[in-house]
Amino acid sequence: MPTPRMTMSKIREIVRLHGLALSKLKIARATGVSLGAVCQTLKRLRSLSQGASELLALDDVALAAVFSPPSPAVVPASRYVIPDAPALHQEMKRDGVTLTLLWEEYRDAHGERADGYTQFCAYYREFRRRLKRSLRQTDVAGGKCFTDYAGSTVGVVDARTGVIRQAQIFVGVLGASNYTYCEATWTQGLRDWIGSHTRMLTFFQGVSRIIVPDNLLCGAPHKT
Repeated sequence: MPTPRMTMSKIREIVRLHGLALSKLKIARATGVSLGAVCQTLKRLRSLSQGASELLALDDVALAAVFSPPSPAVVPASRYVIPDAPALHQEMKRDGVTLTLLWEEYRDAHGERADGYTQFCAYYREFRRRLKRSLRQTDVAGGKCFTDYAGSTVGVVDARTGVIRQAQIFVGVLGASNYTYCEATWTQGLRDWIGSHTRMLTFFQGVSRIIVPDNLLCGAPHKT
């Protein structure tokens, strides 16, 4: 659509010159209208059923109605369903759940009363901002290495039998750099746990001052 400042005489001239097969650039130079405004006017022209001669025969009021149709009705803000941010926060704790997936479910449930994705995310971010702040820790290089097993397992297929066996995923991360080591083992038992740490330190080519396992029972001291 043309900009509000464009007069009907300018629109008429753009339509006329377009009918003479002039390029958009030549039309812009001839009319003194920006190239972008010419492109928008011609885009609107292509969407109309009337030809150039029919449009030029219209008076200014009718021509303005054609090139500046009324804006579509806006749904009042009160009609929108506000997302349940606390419920979204709980859902986000589940494996594989994303804001995109939650928004699609929200949109399917509320149809025209659903907010757009950007506003939906804004509601959730504002809720997260108001939550109790957690303590941030600053790690120095070589200070700490954090180790744990990922919550999800990975299926490994035996090429001979086709049997699928679930493997545990060990992860080690250096606190200062987030440099990460990851491997799969069959169990979270003590033998695999120690072996994973040994291979991790070999991969890092060094040992941090402290290794912090995430409350893993096999790594706790055993009573004799």
